[in-house]
Amino acid sequence: MNLPAILAMGAPPGGGSQQSSVFMFVWLGLMAGLFYFMLIRPQKRREKERQALLGAVKTGDRVLFAGGLLGVVANVKDKTLIVKIADGVKVEIVRSAVSQVLEKGEVADKDAPA
Repeated sequence: MNLPAILAMGAPPGGGSQQSSVFMFVWLGLMAGLFYFMLIRPQKRREKERQALLGAVKTGDRVLFAGGLLGVVANVKDKTLIVKIADGVKVEIVRSAVSQVLEKGEVADKDAPA
């Protein structure tokens, strides 16, 4: 074959590189959307529920703390709670340490989030 015939063959028609770059961006967008709906959105929802739980703690509630302590809320402050953990023993604990608010007579959940 001569040189002009080889040059005339050139790249295949159809713009294959253009199609693959569009496919790559669509694929990247799908992966980002999947990542958002599978990981970020559920985490935001759980955090919103947790903040509502912490905001609703009131005096007299029975609470379970991340460290495993059970107690009854004696006083509520802005960022802390005064909790009675035994007769005559009250401690001040940060609100974020609450992992569960228990109903009257309810037993602590083994699988409570820490």
